[in-house]
Amino acid sequence: MFDLTGRTAVVTGGGRGIGRGIVRAMAQAGATVLVAGRTAGPLDEAAEEARALGARARAVPTDITDPGQVAALVQAAEEEDGLDCWVNNAGSASPSDVGPLIDLTEEQFDTVVDLNLKWSFFAAQAAARAMRDGGSIINISSRSGSKPCPMTGQYGAAKAGLESLTATMAVEWGHLGIRVNAIAPGVVVTETSEERMTPSRRQQQVQTVPLQRLGTPDDIGPLCVYLAADESSWVTGSVIQVTGGSPLPVGYLTYLHHKNKDLP
Repeated sequence: MFDLTGRTAVVTGGGRGIGRGIVRAMAQAGATVLVAGRTAGPLDEAAEEARALGARARAVPTDITDPGQVAALVQAAEEEDGLDCWVNNAGSASPSDVGPLIDLTEEQFDTVVDLNLKWSFFAAQAAARAMRDGGSIINISSRSGSKPCPMTGQYGAAKAGLESLTATMAVEWGHLGIRVNAIAPGVVVTETSEERMTPSRRQQQVQTVPLQRLGTPDDIGPLCVYLAADESSWVTGSVIQVTGGSPLPVGYLTYLHHKNKDLP
């Protein structure tokens, strides 16, 4: 089951974190994987790891905010016998974009929304135009897209927009044989988040998770394999939450904790 042998998958933001876990899972399922992202070093490492798992893989440095680079990435996938799966994983909010909505600047808003919504859509559009025999587009959203997202409200809004576009893309592109779904992870510990997470915050987050642990990149990859495989051929327009059962978004408890300390 879930055999992707003979298929080509693109994973944006594939050099680190969740993207790296998706690359591993795709490789283990037999897909040819194109690992895309801005920084060459981690891409090369991810591609080498995929090859060690027996898959064909190569790094394709790509900035998804540059349409020309996205077009080159699509072309590279087409040269691998066609594009079958596109995983829109690239997206984030940097520490410089964190702050309360009352103080949010236009630049902070545009930086986050453009990357996580605008350019994610146009990457999906470019992929869909290349999927002449159908395919699977997987948008990596966030639990923040459906829950309050204090201190990064524009990020939550962008992910909410991505989930809405996922549903519409699924309807408009269904007749082309293209399935479009989204995955909304909860707290997933990556290299970057590990550096930012204090022990107390980590413990707070764990306490909200019924399964009593935080997620790992390898918790997300297998679901991407399922959504790329024939076994999910009647699944489209869905947003699947992978949260360990936790109903709370990243940072919400921390925000309340700090605000409550300020109360008289």
